[in-house]
Amino acid sequence: MTDNARGKAPTTSSSATTAAPRDLAAPSDPRIARRARWASLVGTSLESYDFYIYAYFAAFFVGPLFFEPLGGFGATLASFLSIALAFVIRPVGAIIFGHIGDRLGRRMTLIVTVTLMGVATGLIGVLPTYEQAGWVGAAILVVLRLLQGISLGGEWGGAVLIATEHESRAKRAFAAAMPQLGSPIGSILSAGAFIWLTLALTNEEITEWAWRLPFLTAIPLLAVSLYLRVSVTETPVFQAVAKTQARPRVPLAELLKRQPVTILVAVGVALLGIGSYSLMNTYTINYGVTQLGFEYYQLLIATTIGGLLQLITIPLFGAWATRIGSGQVIAWGALGTLLVAFPIYFFLQFANFGVLVAMMVIGGILPTMSWAALGGIFTELFDERYRYSALGFAYSLAAVVSGFVPALTLTIGELSGNAWWHPGIVLAAMSAITLVSSLIAIRMRVDRDEDDPAAARIPVESTTA
Repeated sequence: MTDNARGKAPTTSSSATTAAPRDLAAPSDPRIARRARWASLVGTSLESYDFYIYAYFAAFFVGPLFFEPLGGFGATLASFLSIALAFVIRPVGAIIFGHIGDRLGRRMTLIVTVTLMGVATGLIGVLPTYEQAGWVGAAILVVLRLLQGISLGGEWGGAVLIATEHESRAKRAFAAAMPQLGSPIGSILSAGAFIWLTLALTNEEITEWAWRLPFLTAIPLLAVSLYLRVSVTETPVFQAVAKTQARPRVPLAELLKRQPVTILVAVGVALLGIGSYSLMNTYTINYGVTQLGFEYYQLLIATTIGGLLQLITIPLFGAWATRIGSGQVIAWGALGTLLVAFPIYFFLQFANFGVLVAMMVIGGILPTMSWAALGGIFTELFDERYRYSALGFAYSLAAVVSGFVPALTLTIGELSGNAWWHPGIVLAAMSAITLVSSLIAIRMRVDRDEDDPAAARIPVESTTA
């Protein structure tokens, strides 16, 4: 077994190897570390805002505006698949930007990813609809969704690293939770934008022109994010790796050679944290309106309340992870979600607005435990010489699966006659996979920690053990 997560130092085949310190770089000045956390948080918030704007848009408007000839079910399925498209392409972005981030640095790579996302999102706001230009608008929409996915593929891993690699090891679990705040912040901002549209304007006005406004706001938000990221210095960990000339020529190849098993485990660990957002923020909104009889704005308000609570719970879960370990927090979150997966959707059948909010909050906060600690366990699993590639690649593979969650759940609902339990099957399956994977990851992390002194210097040129 060549997986370095088991803590075994590989044997060398070259007498001239260049070694890299294992996270022995001194942490940054606290002021620089705080600035890095803010740059990471604001950047991921913009990325999430841009992405969730489309998710909310797809739940109700993409089908009629861009895929009208496909009919009701076909247009809805096409809009959900357009969400999946951006997830499918994410591994490509992870490979491209992971390579750049491991070879040239975290800071510069993150400047590129956030620019790509902001520009692509702004351009969606000026697209012609099917009524205006036939399939041309849908074709351009597909291209822009691909660009968004490529951007996201390189964003998350770098955001986690820019926050954690400025910190000491003891503080990294908490620092890794800060980029995770970007998801609820982006969700709140995007839901707030559509709530305002829904309450202030008629459906006809939204469909005709107002749906463009949330996408266009990505441009000024991009300017703020760029300002913060330009002001951040490169991480001490990457500087130490670069100084020792320890950067692998092809980081992804090095990752696949040394830690293939860890990649699979990391994908399972990330599945619930990512997939639950697709299920709750996209599918459940559509399901609540079309099948349960709720108003669109009620679902948006419920998810926004859940997002507001996450602004509190994510830092708390991050602090908890520094005490008991990131893997344990993920496992508890997965177990809790598994237990409530079916009750949530059972009670939604009979829900008034108050029960709706309660169910959406429960269905949001429990998976948030797994989401908040995700960056912490990822940084503990992978070697720093190819860590950008590792985080982005593993996260993106999990995102590919998660991107199909709305379409898969819609299909199960169609086959089951929209039985109340059909979303619960998907949520429970993701919870079980993440629970088992997190328990395995805990053992891998422990082995690495125990063997750190012996593996403090790992050769670049090596054969398998």
